[in-house]
Amino acid sequence: MQPVERAEYEGVDYAWVMQTTFVVTILVGAPVAALLSTLVTLESWGARAAFAVRVGAPIWFVTAVAVALYARRTEAGDGGSEEDDSDGDEEGEDETDDSDGDDDGDERETDDDDPIADAPPAETTTEAERDG
Repeated sequence: MQPVERAEYEGVDYAWVMQTTFVVTILVGAPVAALLSTLVTLESWGARAAFAVRVGAPIWFVTAVAVALYARRTEAGDGGSEEDDSDGDEEGEDETDDSDGDDDGDERETDDDDPIADAPPAETTTEAERDG
């Protein structure tokens, strides 16, 4: 089974805005359209469809704008995560330990727990020194 993909959002989560707009429009807009339909005579299915479009489109638009403004002001739709990204446990960070802040890039970085990397270089002799 494939893992579920997750996304990190900065700013307004427009997928949340669209889903919330859909649900709120059905929950609020459908009763409003039904109540308004009692005030007019709708004799055919075409008249009913035209009425639904004339009434439903403004309800949908007003709902979408209201939900988008709500999401922008309250940072809604972020999945409820109140995480602080300054703790350093963020995925994808550089895992090297550079405690002195020196990031020259020209030095070989070693792990402090590796005894071989911490050992001084071995004394090597050249072939001429061995023969000579």
